Amino acid sequence: MPDPRYLQLDVFADRIGGGNPLGVVLDAHGWSDAAMQAFAGWTNLVETTFLLPPTTPKASYRLRIFTPTREIPFAGHPSLGSAHAALDFGGVVPNDGLMVQECAAGLLPIRVEGEGPLRRLFVQAPPARVLHTGIDDPHLRSVLGGLALGAMPPAFVEGGRRWWMAEFASESGLRDWHPDHATIAALAKSTDSLGLCAFARSRSSEYELVVRAFPAGVGIVEDPASGAANGLIAAYIAWQEPDGRLARGYRVSQGREMGRDARIRIRIEGDAVWVGGRTQTVVVGTTHWNAD
Repeated sequence: MPDPRYLQLDVFADRIGGGNPLGVVLDAHGWSDAAMQAFAGWTNLVETTFLLPPTTPKASYRLRIFTPTREIPFAGHPSLGSAHAALDFGGVVPNDGLMVQECAAGLLPIRVEGEGPLRRLFVQAPPARVLHTGIDDPHLRSVLGGLALGAMPPAFVEGGRRWWMAEFASESGLRDWHPDHATIAALAKSTDSLGLCAFARSRSSEYELVVRAFPAGVGIVEDPASGAANGLIAAYIAWQEPDGRLARGYRVSQGREMGRDARIRIRIEGDAVWVGGRTQTVVVGTTHWNAD
C-alpha cells in the first residue's frame, strides 16, 4: 500500500498564516485507531483529521477528527479544512454546490461557494441547545468576576461540543483581557466542557463580532479560529435576540491576540447555523508512519 498523502492547511484564512492550522491524512483507511491517535499526537496540532471512504451512500466522505490526546465527534475548522482536502486532493465532486460529511456527530452538509482562491466553504453546525444561563458556577464567577460584561448573560451551550460563553461589553475589553487559564481549565473539567469562549460586538466595517476561545478542556491555552465555538455563539445569539441585528448572520474576527487574523462568516437560516470561510493549502506531502 502506498504511503498516504498528508496536507497541512490554514483554515478561516483569507491569507496564508492568518488562520488555524490543520493536518489532514488522505488514504488512511488501513490505519488503526492507535496509529491515528499516535500520529495526531506527533503532529501536535490542535486537530488532525483522517479522510476515509463513506459508510453510507448519503455521504461524500467520512471524517475522523483527533486532538493530540483523543478523538472528538465534531469541530468546525477540521470539517472545513477536510472538505477543502476532499475537493482538491480527494476526488470528491459537490452535487449542486453541496457535499455531506459523515462523522461521529452525524451527517453534516457542507456548502461550496465560488472557485479557486476566493472559494468559501460552509459547514452546518450540529443543532445546539442552551443548558444553563447565568454566572452562578463558582469557577465561572472567578474567571469573569469584576469584568464589564455585555447584555446577554453567560451561558453553557451544547451542540457537537460543549462550551461556556460570555459576552463582553466592548471589543477593547475583550482584546485586552488576560484570563486566568488555570481557572478556565477547572471550569472545563468540572463541567465536562471545552472551556470558555468570549465575544464582543464591534463597530468595525470589516466584522460585527470579535471572538476569543480558550479550550483548556483539551489542553489548549487559546484557539486562533474556532468553528464549533462560533457556531454555538451564533445559536445562542439567535436564541437570545431572534429579531436582533446579528440574528441572520455576521462576520467574525478572531486570533489577533495570537498574531493571526482569522475571518469567519456566520449565516443563520431558521434553526440552521452555517459556519464558513476560506482555506489555504500550505504543505503537500506523504507520510511514513507505522499504521499498524
